[in-house]
Amino acid sequence: MEGDLQRTVGRNLRAYRLGRGLSQEAFAVLVGVHRTYMGGLERGERNLTLRSLERMAELIAVDPLDLMRASE
Repeated sequence: MEGDLQRTVGRNLRAYRLGRGLSQEAFAVLVGVHRTYMGGLERGERNLTLRSLERMAELIAVDPLDLMRASE
């Protein structure tokens, strides 16, 4: 379904952030984006390029594929 991958990436970014005890603002600073942009990503409202996904994954030391994997 359209947008499923965006929502999955958003959920995974949020889970990573919460697992590290970071606020949305602190996490946004860590990856170099604005807090409102991060909120849009977490809600699946923003579309990431693959390059941006790779960069974010590298900054938070996560495999980019793990950010795209749906939880079971």
